[in-house]
Amino acid sequence: MPYGPGRLVQTDATQVNERKFLFTLMDMDNVNHIVVFMTGQAAFPDGLGAAVYINWPSSSGETSWQLIGHLTNQKPSAIFKISGMIKDQNSASNVFSDMASHPHHAQLGISLEPLAELAQQVPVTSVNPSEQAATFEEFVNNMLMSFYNYSTSFSKSLAEIASIASTMDGSVGQTQFLPLSVLENWQKLFQAKLSRDVNFWKK
Repeated sequence: MPYGPGRLVQTDATQVNERKFLFTLMDMDNVNHIVVFMTGQAAFPDGLGAAVYINWPSSSGETSWQLIGHLTNQKPSAIFKISGMIKDQNSASNVFSDMASHPHHAQLGISLEPLAELAQQVPVTSVNPSEQAATFEEFVNNMLMSFYNYSTSFSKSLAEIASIASTMDGSVGQTQFLPLSVLENWQKLFQAKLSRDVNFWKK
């Protein structure tokens, strides 16, 4: 069953044949993600999973089916990013090409296929790897700056710490303090690693 943020779940699939099902997705211009999931009422038959396709019809009504991912009994739901996908015929898959389409709506196709075949299929992506890396690096740098700014907002000078300690009953002696330079050096080291290899944290 598919749905988009702020929309009702769609259950009105058209059964094309024994293993193919079709959903019409209305007004998709401003939708960035869709969720497709199994309801839990029935599992896929043994040895089968679902290939998930999306179709962006052209103004002339021609179809452009693109594989966006898979569902299996071990992975019964998935979120697919569809913003930025090329809506043309260049990377079309013809698995549903015999289906009529409406130029103002998208279509979602579910095709039950052997797991061995699903494992060999490569979904299209809405952004290329270099764009993904740039987006991740930007996110991490923003996260680092947020953490740095938050942490340093609590910083105290030695004189301030001494003043606070003089007004307390000695419990401050149990508190540990971290020099701000340690945080600054860690941030620089992390950013340097990130600039050399955006995936260094996976290693």
